[in-house]
Amino acid sequence: MLLQVRASPAFLPSTSSSSAPSSSSQAPAPSPFSGKSTVRLRGGPVVSLAAAPSARRSVMAAAAGAAPAAKLEDADALIDSVETFIFDCDGVIWKGDKLIDGVPETLDLLRSKGKRLVFVTNNSTKSRKQYGKKFETLGLSVDEEEIFASSFAAAAYLQSIDFPKDKKVYVIGEEGILKELELAGFQHLGGPTDGDKKIELKPGYYMEHDKDVGAVVVGFDRYFNYYKVQYGTLCIRENPGCLFIATNRDAVTHLTDAQEWAGGGSMVGAILGSTKQEPLVVGKPSTFMMDYLAKKFGITTSQICMVGDRLDTDILFGQNGGCKTLLVLSGVTSLQTLQSPDNSIQPDFYTNQISDFLTLKAATV
Repeated sequence: MLLQVRASPAFLPSTSSSSAPSSSSQAPAPSPFSGKSTVRLRGGPVVSLAAAPSARRSVMAAAAGAAPAAKLEDADALIDSVETFIFDCDGVIWKGDKLIDGVPETLDLLRSKGKRLVFVTNNSTKSRKQYGKKFETLGLSVDEEEIFASSFAAAAYLQSIDFPKDKKVYVIGEEGILKELELAGFQHLGGPTDGDKKIELKPGYYMEHDKDVGAVVVGFDRYFNYYKVQYGTLCIRENPGCLFIATNRDAVTHLTDAQEWAGGGSMVGAILGSTKQEPLVVGKPSTFMMDYLAKKFGITTSQICMVGDRLDTDILFGQNGGCKTLLVLSGVTSLQTLQSPDNSIQPDFYTNQISDFLTLKAATV
């Protein structure tokens, strides 16, 4: 199997205004690590770094003035029109550690109709295995092979460019990234252990950094501090060809069901600000995971419906991949935001939450 991965614009950063780069930002420096045109990813298909077909909807096309989203009225028609549903997790399946009402019954309905379910999250704090345990804790039966987190995507991307095993990865993020890097066989440093480190800004102080770091991966990090900012900045600025990889640029996240919290985009923004370099974004809306999933499961993207609560990540992710898109209003995006004249990203359909599949189904019988 051959997986097409676009180097550009597949790794375009999120178009969210909260994380949009300034016009003075520089493009990423070319990496000396991308030598092979194809490579087999861990547990998956061969990846080609050649440009993907131009059949996908482009971000610019979406921004040019798409038709307003239609309210979902006939759930059965949408369900019958696709083979696979890809679900975001935060704001769609759960909020924080609380399951959203009606999710188990909805997933059971879709599985009973023979639909493949895949769960894709930009949250990099957990590995796929750890997310499997979270699903289990919430009473949901989901196989690890159905889960794709941006922590996994970061490791998979490094594999796709044949990142040298003698180089190291500095991690600004949490355990999920570390675990996926370990599974992929990459050396790493940083992560939560650097959360307690401090810098004494006294006269003449010089901060050392590891010259063998060839990539800095930045994800959501509750232990974020100035030490990490400076260390990551030094690696990107001073180590030739060092990559700056972001798991996502989400402005907010759902750490609890009570309110929104600053997301991984705030950590990425700090490093962007100090390095003046754009990151390679491997999570949504980059098409890296979409391409991987399509080839892994042998799915035609037109037979996929992407379901999410964010316009600039979930819906754009689906549109970039040529999928049908359904926005749910159970997370970040409100109906007012969707219908605002300032919003240029329009899904195919919108509904309140995924359990509407149940009620809309009943209404059409």
